[in-house]
Amino acid sequence: MNRFEYCFSTLGCSELSLHEVADLAERHGIEAVELRALSGTLDLPAALAAEFGEPSGLAAFLSRRKVRIAALNTSVRLFEGADLSAVEPFIAWAEAAGAGYLRIFDGGSRLSGADLVRAGDMLDAWQAVRRSRGLKVDVMIETHNALADFEQLVAFVERVPAARILWDTHHTWARGTGIEVLWRRIAGSVVHLHVKDSMTDSDGRRTYVLPGQGDFPMAGLMALLSSDERRVPISLEWERHWHPELPPLEDALTAARGWWRQGDF
Repeated sequence: MNRFEYCFSTLGCSELSLHEVADLAERHGIEAVELRALSGTLDLPAALAAEFGEPSGLAAFLSRRKVRIAALNTSVRLFEGADLSAVEPFIAWAEAAGAGYLRIFDGGSRLSGADLVRAGDMLDAWQAVRRSRGLKVDVMIETHNALADFEQLVAFVERVPAARILWDTHHTWARGTGIEVLWRRIAGSVVHLHVKDSMTDSDGRRTYVLPGQGDFPMAGLMALLSSDERRVPISLEWERHWHPELPPLEDALTAARGWWRQGDF
């Protein structure tokens, strides 16, 4: 068993069904997948219902395959007045899949103290729902908007220490925060990671490139993670759904083999 759990997001292959996604993962020896899109849609509950009928059909399918579902990704935004009841359509599918998490976005821009209090209250209410219903799935918040800012992310995890964080390592790094500095402050809250690579073009803009062809400090990240006893999923978020000019996910997974396994020493 690898010391790390390698994963990929279906954002990179949004045209595929889950049957095809599982085939892709098994061809590349990937243990887990993170569902963001399936069969051409971001509406995961609808796509899963069309493919499997009921959550029990999904559970039966996964029992025959080697891949596990690490998370189902929603579009709910924590800091934009969202009600976490919006994750309800995903819950039965996540429970049937044995997924640990439902991804929600942070959203927002500049956060006030009141924003942090409201978010903490919403997450407390969610935990009460989980306990009352005996749910295993939890929510994790991606560092995508407001929480890609170092100071705001640190303030959030200090204010809401029970919050589970999906650390998009590239987002925070691209904003100028060193990965080691941030890891020291949020490690205990991180339950999932997104990784991708990029380089600066002639206009000074960051452009996504195949893993290992850019300047994202993957070796440094893997060295940090190697000191953690948990097997936190390291998920390649190949954003081909939003950037169709990128090469196919198959190519990115092939390129990633030597890149993200720099930690297997």
